Amino acid sequence: MLISTLTPHEALWLSGQYDQDSDNPEIVLYAYVHFYDLRGGGVETEIKEDKQGLGTTTRYKKRFAAQQMLLQLEVLAHNTTMWAQQWLAPHCPQLHSLGILRLVRDVFRMQGKVILNRFGQIVHIVLNEADPWAAKLRPALSALLTHQHVAVTLGEI
Repeated sequence: MLISTLTPHEALWLSGQYDQDSDNPEIVLYAYVHFYDLRGGGVETEIKEDKQGLGTTTRYKKRFAAQQMLLQLEVLAHNTTMWAQQWLAPHCPQLHSLGILRLVRDVFRMQGKVILNRFGQIVHIVLNEADPWAAKLRPALSALLTHQHVAVTLGEI
């Protein structure tokens, strides 16, 4: 079974068929299947990458509610990772080409220090200067946090 939100006319057009064939169910079905095959497996690839990058390959809960909560936390982790990539990439273009696994493993596990003021607010972030991503990421974090008056520098950790 193949479920689609496309009309037969749209499926025919997207698969390169002629619109006058919309009355022939076999040609329409072929158009839907052909268009489905052209999609490239992006969803399956992204799910696999999420499982590897976020480390969620074998975590199952006995209770339905607990499993649903775990699923929602995975969605939150995925979205937060993608948002962070979008926020930082304008000032660090190398992040555009990284998937979730590389972002989590190489970029987000960077050592650093967060310095708080007496009110518990972040005022300074020190990134480990020995990390290869620190120098690339510092301008991006500085630009992102400039309105919060947070300094981002490189230093020895």
